[in-house]
Amino acid sequence: MGSKKIEEKIKMSVTIVHIKVKEKYINDFINATLKNQEASIKEHGNKRFDFLQAHDDPAKFILYEAYENEKVAAEHKKTLHYVNWRAEVEQYMAEPRVGITYNALSKLR
Repeated sequence: MGSKKIEEKIKMSVTIVHIKVKEKYINDFINATLKNQEASIKEHGNKRFDFLQAHDDPAKFILYEAYENEKVAAEHKKTLHYVNWRAEVEQYMAEPRVGITYNALSKLR
């Protein structure tokens, strides 16, 4: 009974993307990602889009992206601003991005 109620509440899709960029491209990556972030937060169904930089390594970043559901999150990847961002930042990567998708079990504030 308890687990069914939890599963019924799970709708929000949250992806955490770990990124490591080449040091010479840190500023370029930040500028491109801020532009993508600004457009992403205006999308229908976007609940949160945080862009974080590590204190101990300025070439490490995290994107925290929350959407109403998986369908809306998939639509985000078809937007022009995302497609352009992905093409631009590909050259900045020191290693492949790693994104992990989670189900949100609590509401975002």
